[in-house]
Amino acid sequence: MEKVNLTSDFILLGFSDLQYNHAAFFSTILVIYALTWTANLLLLSLIILSAQLHTPMYFFLGNLSVVDISFSTVTVPKLLSTILHGEASISFLGCFLQMYFFVFLGVTEIFFLSVMAFDRYLAICNPLRYKSFINNTVMVMLASSCWVIGTLHSVVHVYIVSQFTYCEDRLIPHFFCDETPLIKLSCSSTSLVELLIYTEGSIAIIITFLLILISYVLIARAIWKIRTSSSRSKAFSSCSSHLMVISLFYCTIIFIYFRPPSNYSSQYDRIVSLAYTIITPMLNPFIYSLRNQDVKQALKKLIVQRSALS
Repeated sequence: MEKVNLTSDFILLGFSDLQYNHAAFFSTILVIYALTWTANLLLLSLIILSAQLHTPMYFFLGNLSVVDISFSTVTVPKLLSTILHGEASISFLGCFLQMYFFVFLGVTEIFFLSVMAFDRYLAICNPLRYKSFINNTVMVMLASSCWVIGTLHSVVHVYIVSQFTYCEDRLIPHFFCDETPLIKLSCSSTSLVELLIYTEGSIAIIITFLLILISYVLIARAIWKIRTSSSRSKAFSSCSSHLMVISLFYCTIIFIYFRPPSNYSSQYDRIVSLAYTIITPMLNPFIYSLRNQDVKQALKKLIVQRSALS
């Protein structure tokens, strides 16, 4: 069998084996991608330009917007290419670069979501000491930790998978270079490595999920003790958007990566992957902005200021 080397190409099949309206699907993905860029850039601009949004929560949210823009950009251009041409060629190096950034940004997003949950816990359960806990130095350290952990996690995974021997079957039944389909293309023995990757990845997801779960259990207990319904509603609304984002992201991640290898289905994985690679990055800024009075007020104030200057 022919071994794939650095000069060989993989072929991303995308959705070429499924029957669908190519023009409608292409248009839908393109619109979603454009909305992802527009909404996240608008939210990021608001956070930078509006003094009232210069708080820890919006600092982390700004980082999340950067992750979402980058996350969708890693996969969507190639997806659009596979829709147009039926399949898309990607070099050995390009495939593993795409996998690196995909894993890096996915893990970084998971850790930012957990940091944001911890931030909401401190803000609601320890409001008087919140500013002393989360100062500028702590904010930068927490954000930097998310980026660094994502980088290290991705380097380990990509290095391990890139050491496999890949033979003449170069067809990847996915719209991007993900770990599972690449491992299944290998003609090396991968059972031990699969267990290692699955265990290490599971630990990262479980730790962040438990941190989020514990944070919101404590938040719910604190909110329950609030006497007035209006104060209780205000406290809950400050974290309900974050809960929606977590639900969208974690449900799809758990569906794909917390299954036995025997239950792997390329068709289902491709469809579900659309949710967390394309839909979630678009919805995040809308969920936070449409349900958040601070963002709405900052947008109105910015519009009034720009109108006055013109």
